Amino acid sequence: MNAWLESLKSYYDRRMLTLLALGFSSGLPAPLVFANLSIWLRDEGVSRTDIGLFALAATPYALNFLWAPLVDRLSLPWFSKTFGRRRGWALFTQLWLMLAIGLMALTSPAHNLMMVALAALFVAFVSATQDIVIDAYRIDILEPEKYGSGSAATIWGWHLGGTLVGGAGGLYLAATFGWNIAYAVLALAVGIGMLAILLAEEPKIKPTAQTLEREAQLLAQARGWRFMGGRLREVVAWLYVSVIAPFWDFMQRRGWLLILVFIFVFKLGDALLGRMSGVFYRELGFELTEIANVAKVYGLGATAMGVLIGGFLVHRFGLMKSLFVAGFLAAATNLTYSWLAMSGKNLLIFKIAVITDNFTGGLATVAFVAYLSSLTNVAYSATQYALLASLGNLARIWFSAASGWMVDHLDGDWAVFFAMTAGIALLGIPLLLLLMWLFPAPKPQR
Repeated sequence: MNAWLESLKSYYDRRMLTLLALGFSSGLPAPLVFANLSIWLRDEGVSRTDIGLFALAATPYALNFLWAPLVDRLSLPWFSKTFGRRRGWALFTQLWLMLAIGLMALTSPAHNLMMVALAALFVAFVSATQDIVIDAYRIDILEPEKYGSGSAATIWGWHLGGTLVGGAGGLYLAATFGWNIAYAVLALAVGIGMLAILLAEEPKIKPTAQTLEREAQLLAQARGWRFMGGRLREVVAWLYVSVIAPFWDFMQRRGWLLILVFIFVFKLGDALLGRMSGVFYRELGFELTEIANVAKVYGLGATAMGVLIGGFLVHRFGLMKSLFVAGFLAAATNLTYSWLAMSGKNLLIFKIAVITDNFTGGLATVAFVAYLSSLTNVAYSATQYALLASLGNLARIWFSAASGWMVDHLDGDWAVFFAMTAGIALLGIPLLLLLMWLFPAPKPQR
């Protein structure tokens, strides 16, 4: 009992409130380029295959590690000097995110589908850049023993923004005022994350002596390239240290390749399910308000409970055991959607499927985010976390793009489709067991 009370105390920290608000800002754009956008497109008569292909517009979430080194090292005029490295970048990206969502509100799938895709791509790019900053801020501001509770607070915020406000709120607004007004109103909600950054403190971190020595060696090596001019050599040396050093540092870790494979496959099943769930609900005959009430509101409550218990599990039993339990349960609950598909439009089973899936999803996400955080070196937290998270996002985006095609080629047999997602979700379990045996949970480098 004392251990659980000690776990609960980790949430009594002012920084958790900041992370809650930043998670809100991170989650808000997600339904605007994923679930709600799929429903909007389906309501406009876009085919399931084309809706699935729209997942590719979210590719920046999978590639943001490519520009993460700039976020780690580049100072922004005025923003960085005024607010600090992390806070300055956060405010900069949030201003652009508000503009990007506002531009998406001006599009129409019925008149110009390509423009909708480009606008969604713009939102995804800015949102993915914001995620780099928020993830790095969370890692930099917390002690390693608080990664579990910090991950939980951020995920709570993510679902407040993505599930409740952006998701359910967006559906309510769309049902009442239309999709364009809904997107315009949600653009303003980015201001919550901006306010949190203005009130937050800038992290104070100091890389280890080993990290600084490795960096100095790389810098000296780059500056030795005499075939370049002096100024060009300095620029190339800076890029070399900023880009090569974070990846080289990660590759010194035992089992790094197996870790990357595990991260890639861990959430494949959820990726396929999540992209088509909104389309599935509509084809069963549920109204927008019913989807909002069950999939968003009930789902948010279940996720919040899963996130809370997930934070306890990580604190009490450690990362690897928590990942195993959560991953297995998350795969099993995909089968409840097969049950719903075979039952037809049944509100009770709809609630059961959504609640169980969101609860186990909350468990899995907390453990997964805490695990990724533990793998980073704070000298390169933005770059390394972006690389790791991008691998998971790459699977989610690329494979989910085929989800509509899969349903079409199953002749619309949703029960079989969801059973397949459950099987695919189990792929990461053997890899996790291998990691637990060969490479126990790493100690974060600070």
